[in-house]
This record gives sequence, structure tokens and C-alpha cells, in this order.
Amino acid sequence: MPVRLSAVIRRSLAKRRLAPRYSGAGLLWRGVRNSSWPRVWREPPLKKSYDVVVIGGGVHGLATAYYLAANHGITDVAVLDKAYLGSGGSGRNTAIVRSNYLTPEGVAFYDRSLELYNTMSADLNLNVMFSERGHLTLAHTDSAVRTMRWRAEVNKLQNIDSSVIGPAEISRIAPSLDTSPNTRYPILAALYHPPGGTIRHDAVVWAYARAADAHGVDMHQKTEVIDITCEGGEGPDGKGPGAKVTGVCTSKGDVSARVVINCTAGWAGLIAAMAGLKLPITTHPLQAAVTEPVKVFLPTVVVSGSLHVYVSQTDRGELVFGASVDPFATYDMGGTLDFTEELAGHVLELMPAVSEMRLLRQWAGLCDITPDYSPVMGFTPVEGFLCDVGWGTYGFKAGPVSGEQLAKCVAEQATPELISPFALSRFDSGMLVGEKGAAAVGH
Repeated sequence: MPVRLSAVIRRSLAKRRLAPRYSGAGLLWRGVRNSSWPRVWREPPLKKSYDVVVIGGGVHGLATAYYLAANHGITDVAVLDKAYLGSGGSGRNTAIVRSNYLTPEGVAFYDRSLELYNTMSADLNLNVMFSERGHLTLAHTDSAVRTMRWRAEVNKLQNIDSSVIGPAEISRIAPSLDTSPNTRYPILAALYHPPGGTIRHDAVVWAYARAADAHGVDMHQKTEVIDITCEGGEGPDGKGPGAKVTGVCTSKGDVSARVVINCTAGWAGLIAAMAGLKLPITTHPLQAAVTEPVKVFLPTVVVSGSLHVYVSQTDRGELVFGASVDPFATYDMGGTLDFTEELAGHVLELMPAVSEMRLLRQWAGLCDITPDYSPVMGFTPVEGFLCDVGWGTYGFKAGPVSGEQLAKCVAEQATPELISPFALSRFDSGMLVGEKGAAAVGH
């Protein structure tokens, strides 16, 4: 006797005692019944006042809002984004995570972020598809080998799993790489970082948004910040050093707030200028591309600083690769043929066997770069205005720890140790944190 599919689903739910909203059977049941899907987060009206306003609905902004609520009980928070959540750098990156940086300050900071990524699926109750697959940074010259050894020693002193390996070990880990000595750019060695890997970037955005919403945080999409209101500053409009933030003006109305946090990428300088501050930042496009899917053959992340290329393979089999930032400052996010030709040539120098794979699409994101390739975080000369900006090509890796530490900064009104080296004041004191050697094309 035939059994209706709906009856099978009902019995499955009763047996497993799973909530239909979250269970696999529940998802199928909604599809069969064609019933409406529950919203992952609310869409509340914009209030006239909040304790904290976070500008930018990417990983950094959402993580800051979540940790303010979850760790410190500050729930009267609004996250504002002029488009949709994750529409900026969080949705345009290549989803690589690691902690094998060059400076002790950077290593400690990114290692904490990697710890949070490792436990995120359980902490936020959503599978973010973290894949610990290892990270290879190739060296093609003697000077590059020296840099790899330098980074390895810094990493080891910080208890980071990182070491320099030779061509034979590289070939064992990534057999598709051409490690022969007769290539144009021979692979002499590599910095191997086993804890590195990839994570699903849009899942991270959804996880933080849903978790923040559960704590009462309001998220407002398609709400553009037009201006930041201040009083008591040195400038004729009451802004600049010595001023105090009073709120923001948005496309949906004015909002008063005691604290405003700039968590934008690409437009960080424009937002800071609204408060009367000038940041030492230039904005450059960063392009990336993806191929058609094939059987998985590249089990690790591969980076070559000398060739300005990085590549990994998704679980679906696509090769995702990118290069360094475009050499000119612009807000244009269109792809270019020059990028595609140069990138494809370098990928084929590393892996000649992929020559028959077809390129499906390419895209670009905006990167805010500081003179020392390190971010600007924490308090500014404008009271109540904080920054989490200037991330260059590596902001996604730092999303969790940035949110955690900036939330602590707001709640305790003191700069946490992990972010103290990245204060805006370092450009006046000369205490720079030079990360170019590990971050310029270090994905």
C-alpha cells in the first residue's frame, strides 16, 4: 500500500523530536507544503535612538554587534548597511583563513580569530563549513626563502604551527604543483601552516546576523548613512578632534547614539570624514575569479607572493584564485582582461595541468590599505566614534576577533591588549606594525 510522503515526514519528526523549523525533515516538509519560510532575522523599524550604531553590515559589523550583546549585555544596537548584509567585502572575498603572519602583534591577533572560526559552527548554531586544509606560501627566490624562515620563527615563538618545507614535501601535500627545477619560477621552499583553510563567507554573515538578532540587535538593510552628527569639535561644523558623537543621519531618518562604530570596507575614509577625521587610507580594487567545477585535486591553499597569485579549490570543485590589489586607487569593481590574462598565466606556471579548465566568472572588491598594511582599530580623537577599518586584503580573516575585541573596547571603555598596537595614534608616534611581508598577497 503506497504511503504519502507527508505521513513519512510527520512520523520522522515525531520519532526524532526535532523542531520542524530547523530539522532536515522540517525543511522538506515546508517545501512539500509550499508554506512560507520563517525569516532568519527580523526587519524592525528604525528607532530614533540607540546606544550603539554600527555602520557596515559585513562580518566585522555583525560580529561587533553580536559580541556587544552576547558578551556584554549591550543589546540596544543598530547595524546599518546601505545595501544588504554581506554585500561588501564579506561577500566578495576568497574565504581563506590563517594566522601565520609576520609580526608578533599580527600573529596573536589572527590566531585568536582562527580559534573563533574553529568553534563558530557550534557557538552560533549554524554550519559555516570551516575546512582546515593547510596553507602553503611558496618561495621562488633565496630572499623569499629567508622571509619564510623569518615568519616561521616568529610563528613558533607564538606557538603557531608553521614551518618551512622543501619541494619533496610540497609535492606530497599538493601533487598538482610543478616542483621541478626547470620551470621559469622554481619552487625552492614553502611556509606550511596546517591550521589554515577556508570557510563559507556568506554562512559566516548569516550566522552572526541570526545570532545578533536573537539577542535583540536591530539590523537595517538598505539604510545608507549620509552624515555623522557631532558637537564641540575644533571644526566650524563642530566636528573633528575634540568633538563628541551625537548620532547619524540616514536615508531613512536621523538616529541619535552615544557610540558610532565605523566597520566599513572601501568607504571607511568617507565615513570617517563625516566625523571630521582623515584616515591614512587608500582604496584599491582586488579582483578574483573562479573556474568550472572538476574533481577535487588541490587539497590545500596555495599562495605565491612572487607570482602575486593565490588559489584554493572549493568543495564543489571550483578553483578560486586571485592576485594582489590593482595598482591604482579607485572605487571601480569591474573586472579587467589584464587581470585575467596575468592571473591565468601565473596559475599555469604553478599547475600546467589545469590549462583546459574554463573560467566561469570574475569579480572585485574594495580594499582599504594603510601605510603599514595593518588595520586602524579602537578609539579616535572624536569621542564616541570608533573605527575597525583599513584591512587591506585580509579583513575577512580578522572578522571574529575584531568584533570580539571592539565590543570589549566599547563595553569597558578601554583598549584591549590585542588591538592596542593598531590604534590610529601609531601614525603620529611612528610605532607602525609592518605586515606587508605577510599580507600583501599572503591570502
